[in-house]
Amino acid sequence: MQYLTKIQAIRRKKGVSQCYVNLPLPLAAAIDIQPGEMVEWKVDNRYKLWLTRQRPKPNKRKKG
Repeated sequence: MQYLTKIQAIRRKKGVSQCYVNLPLPLAAAIDIQPGEMVEWKVDNRYKLWLTRQRPKPNKRKKG
């Protein structure tokens, strides 16, 4: 499965400029990713990035 995605730049007058990468909905559905989920970018080399999901912290259940 391959999806071509364009990187978008947001340039602000005040503050830090950022680049955004959109995740196509079919790809998000295929890996069951949810809005608001935390991910981490890791740089392998100049041409390869790894997107890693953060494991959710276990919920602490209250007794009673």
